[in-house]
Parts: sequence; structure tokens; C-alpha cells
Amino acid sequence: FLAGFGSLMQDVLWCFSQVKGTIDIGVTEADIISTVEFNHTGELLATGDKGGRVVIFQREQESKNQPHRRGEYNVYSTFQSHEPEFDYLKSLEIEEKINKIRWLPQQNAAYFLLSTNGDTLLSPPQDKTVKLWKVSERDKRPEGYNLKDEDGRLRDPSMITMLRVPVLRPMDLMVEATPRRVFANAHTYHINSISVNSDYETYMSADDLRINLWNFEITNQSFNIVDIKPANMEELTEVITAAEFHPHHCNTFVYSSSKGTIRLCDMRTAALCDRHAKFFEEPEDPSNRSFFSEIISSISDVKFSHSGRYIMTRDYLTVKVWDLNMENRPIETYQVHDYLRSKLCSLYENDCIFDKFECVWNGSDSVIMTGSYNNFFRMFDRNTKRDVTLEASRENSKPRAILKPRKVCVGGKRRKDEISVDSLDFSKKILHTAWHPSENIIAVAATNNLYIFQDKVN
Repeated sequence: FLAGFGSLMQDVLWCFSQVKGTIDIGVTEADIISTVEFNHTGELLATGDKGGRVVIFQREQESKNQPHRRGEYNVYSTFQSHEPEFDYLKSLEIEEKINKIRWLPQQNAAYFLLSTNGDTLLSPPQDKTVKLWKVSERDKRPEGYNLKDEDGRLRDPSMITMLRVPVLRPMDLMVEATPRRVFANAHTYHINSISVNSDYETYMSADDLRINLWNFEITNQSFNIVDIKPANMEELTEVITAAEFHPHHCNTFVYSSSKGTIRLCDMRTAALCDRHAKFFEEPEDPSNRSFFSEIISSISDVKFSHSGRYIMTRDYLTVKVWDLNMENRPIETYQVHDYLRSKLCSLYENDCIFDKFECVWNGSDSVIMTGSYNNFFRMFDRNTKRDVTLEASRENSKPRAILKPRKVCVGGKRRKDEISVDSLDFSKKILHTAWHPSENIIAVAATNNLYIFQDKVN
């Protein structure tokens, strides 16, 4: 099924394919990419940014003249998903940043995706909406109406002497994005996750304190399935950080918390899933306890494996893989950037310690990928236990240039090809990545640039 998904470190040489975005030194906030997502076939790749825009890239057909050069991704459609708004009653600005994009499986010629906007953690009540977009192509237009002329103006009925049959004429291909549904007024706080259910009739949206279940056909009503808001907000000790449906069982979902715990819930047990079916938590090592322990244990992302057997979670310093059948500790723990443990104080002062890194599986669940600082991203091979650090950089952006593994040096003598931990650029961070569902093609968002890398084929 997935040729080339063997041992990552032995078989795969990652090489540069494309970079999207400008090289400008001064990056505007609106251009910063805030989410990246392949569709179910991998033919489309969507990005959302802080300016509320969604850009969809489509993979070109492979050229027969250059069989070694696989299809590149080019812009297919760009549209404004969310607009900045202002609540005059509360004197609050409503942010247009696209927090998440989720594709629906393709049922016909059109594509459908969900997008949601958001703002800062536990901000005051604002209008957060989820929108269902339809992206479709048009290459014909109707002509020859009886009551309208060619410019669309209404004709005088008394001047019509004969009936015409309208015909469809060819036109240049046009890609249209139209909002088919707007799901609003159900979230008081920041929407951090949306997840499409495997029944493809429902989806859930999660904010800091609640998770709601929606039907795609009903926009004015949702069911609250998790509510952790205390009666007195001063007693609040944790918030929901991410949530996702099981890929095969429509009754099962997980959500993670800022306390580093994961709860698995079964919607068959009760309408309100206040009691979890399983509770995943790793006991803390007392020797590692510090002022920052609680902050760095907060989970920023949770993802089911494609098989549905495992859950992957990302906290500030590690990626963990949990077996659904074992709740007391993860079966695998990978150190993403353990060299930052001594830098937590300065990372707290510059707010980087609150960065929310995402994590992704490859198509066969054998390799996991997540981001770091200095435009570095990490890959961990679950079979060989090898790992690699790669860099998204324009300096290495010659077509098919092989990415050289990077190493970070902590103290002592620095080798020529190593970078010192003190010279890492913390303003360059890889928070959002995506992996093609069946090939070794990855998309990496670095501030306002989208890098696409693929494995080298001879």
C-alpha cells in the first residue's frame, strides 16, 4: 500500500520540492500560516492564515516527458473564509485567524471543507464560527435566456417575439468557493479543534471548556457533549487543549487537557460525556519537578493513528505515543528538543513556552513528525527508533536539493556542522505540518512560507 514507507532513516532521503510565499523580511501578521491540511487523497493541500484567508493548492498531473518529476502543487483556489469583525456592545475585536481546516471525503465533483476562526485563550465571549465551504469548478456558462439579455439585464417582455432554449457554452475554467453552512453561537471561548466523525454526518468543535457535537445539516443547534466549566470560574484548574474523533468508531473521541492528561469518551454511555471511559496520564518524575512542570506538560495536540490503535500527544518538550489499551504510561516517548530544558526560564520570559506545536503521523503510522524552533522539524521512526532533525530554509531551496540533517550542540566544543543552542532563532518556529496520506510528501509551515518536501526518487 505505501511503498517507500520502510525505515525512514535508511530508505528516505528528503529533498526540497517547492516553497510558497514571499521572501520579504518584514512579515505582516495576516500572512502567517496558522493551519495546514491535506485532503483524503492528497491531491489538494489547504492552508489557513491569520488574515482569515484559505489557500488551496492542487497537485498537477505528472508529466510524461519528466516521469522522475512528480506533480507539483499549484494554487487552485483562494478565498476569504473569515472577516475581522467588531463587537460594539463589548468593544471587542473578533479575530479572523483560521485556527483549523478539516476536509470532508469527496462524494462528487465538488470538494468540501470546514474552517474555523479563533482568538486568545479564555478570551471573553466572542463570535466564533465554523463554516462549511464548497469548492467547485465551472467551465460552462448558460446563454440565450428569454427574459435576460447577454449582460444579465431584464428584457421587456413585450419585445420578445420567440422562445429560445438556453444553451451551455464553454468558458475558461473557474474555481468557486461558496459557504454552504455557517455554524455559529455555540462557543463562548476559543475554538481549538474541529474533527469530522467517521459517520460523515456529524462533527465536533472544541473550545477551552466545552465540546459540541454538530450535524452537518443543522446550523442552529448543537449538542454539548463535554462541559468542564466550574460553577465558579476561580476554581478553574484546567482547560481543553485539543479533541479528535476515532477514525473508525463514530461513538469514540479523545480530548486532552492543559494538565497533560487525555480522556477517551464513549458517546454510547451518556448524552453528556462527563465521565470518561479511559484516562491516560503518566506519573510525574519527582526529580524533574520545577516551576515550569505544569506549563510544559500541557498537551498542545492529540492525534489518533490511522489504524485507530494509538494516540499521539505533543507537549512542549516531547511527543508521546499511547496504546488505547494501556492508560498508566505511554508506550513511546520521543524528546523533541530536550536541549531547551535549561532554557525554560528565558522561554517563559519571551512567551515561547506557551507555543502550541502540532504533530502528525505518516500514512502507515510508522513515522511521526513535529516542529521545533529555528525552522527545524523532527521525524521519529517508530520501528528503528532513529530520529532526524531537518530544516525548512530557502538557503536549501534548489530543486531536488537533499536536506542535510541538522544537529544542535549543547555546551562543549561545537563541530563544524552543528548549531549552538544559544544561536537558535526562537522567532522561527514550525508549529504546523502535514503529511500526505499515502506518499512521502510533507508540507511544513514556516511563518508565512509553506515548504513542500518529498522523498528523493532515482
